[in-house]
Amino acid sequence: MTLSFFDQFSLTTYLGVPLIALALLSPWLLFLAPKNRYLHNRLTALQYWFIQLSTHQLFLPVNKGGHKWAPLLMSLLIFLMSMNLLGMLPYTFTPTTQLSMNLGLAVPLWMATVLIGLRNQPTHTFAHFLPMSTPTLLIPILVMIETISLFIRPIALGVRLTANLTAGHLLIQLISTATFVMTYIAPTASLLTMTLLIFLTVLELAVAIIQAYVFVLLLSLYLQESV
Repeated sequence: MTLSFFDQFSLTTYLGVPLIALALLSPWLLFLAPKNRYLHNRLTALQYWFIQLSTHQLFLPVNKGGHKWAPLLMSLLIFLMSMNLLGMLPYTFTPTTQLSMNLGLAVPLWMATVLIGLRNQPTHTFAHFLPMSTPTLLIPILVMIETISLFIRPIALGVRLTANLTAGHLLIQLISTATFVMTYIAPTASLLTMTLLIFLTVLELAVAIIQAYVFVLLLSLYLQESV
């Protein structure tokens, strides 16, 4: 029976346990808990350095009022990055290829930034819907456009993450299938496709890290508009 290329994105269970539950819990087992020690090993020091550098880069344009969001957004960054990278392993499942999960992360966080803006600076928040010196005839159109652009943000966050990871996984599976088929038919061509597959795998590893960073970066920019 020939399986579909999209079967790798279907939600499966093993012995009654949903694999997506194991995929969601596994990233937290890879990061070390902080300890009250002056000296740490290299892995812990590298982990602290990465978190400190990422936090500095993400919250550099954010006002001090939004710095309280640093633990939440950094936890989300590490969580997404770990799931994206673990999904590159054979016989694994990538939860971030599911649009429902990505929207479940994007919509509440986006809504929180909007509510914070309405509470802290409502005048500034409503001012985004209508720029200054707008002609009277264009006011309804601009308000409608700005409203749509506001509500499209969480959808764009979820779709961007889902589409990039899904496209990368499908392309890797297509090229790997072609490499396997051409191994006995055209060995020279299979070597070329195998070389392409290696470069594509490295590129997909970079995409897994970059897309997690972009997801959190856009949330920090939305937060900047509200604090």
